[in-house]
Amino acid sequence: MKNVTDSFVSLGHWPSAGSFGFNTDILATNPINLSVVLGVLIFFGKGVLNDLLDNRKQRILSTIRNSEELRRGAIEQLERARARLRKVEMEADEYRMNGYSEIERKKVNLINATSYSLEQLENSKNETLRFEQQRTINQVRQQVFQQAFQGALGTLNSCLNSELHFRTISANIGILGAMEERTD
Repeated sequence: MKNVTDSFVSLGHWPSAGSFGFNTDILATNPINLSVVLGVLIFFGKGVLNDLLDNRKQRILSTIRNSEELRRGAIEQLERARARLRKVEMEADEYRMNGYSEIERKKVNLINATSYSLEQLENSKNETLRFEQQRTINQVRQQVFQQAFQGALGTLNSCLNSELHFRTISANIGILGAMEERTD
């Protein structure tokens, strides 16, 4: 292994006697090599680099133009959307106000209908009360009449003897007979 390492080390100590070789002195060779490589790259790569940079510049400018056009289109769409939003908001306010008016009108109609129904109910109640009052009065009259009739009948039965009774019946039959002759 020592022989292989020695051979690499000895490569760095070859004398430069007009032949091609490696210079292992880092401080002396690197700046020169780098400047040569950079010079060659700049000389030959300048056109390619300029073309690449010009292409990149054109793509960036194209992208910026497209972005500006898209921005203008977006601004126009935003303005149209805002105008449409204002229109819709005004319509919504109008519908809301109409809705409130409609609700108020229906509320008033409902109050009026309820008031009318209550008035009809009150009238019906009063009519029912009058009817019941009249019916009660008629029942009382009928009971009073019936009691009076029973009392009069009882008085007549106790006061009448059979002869008086017979004459009353005959007189009533005579009245009925006269009435029958008039109708014929």
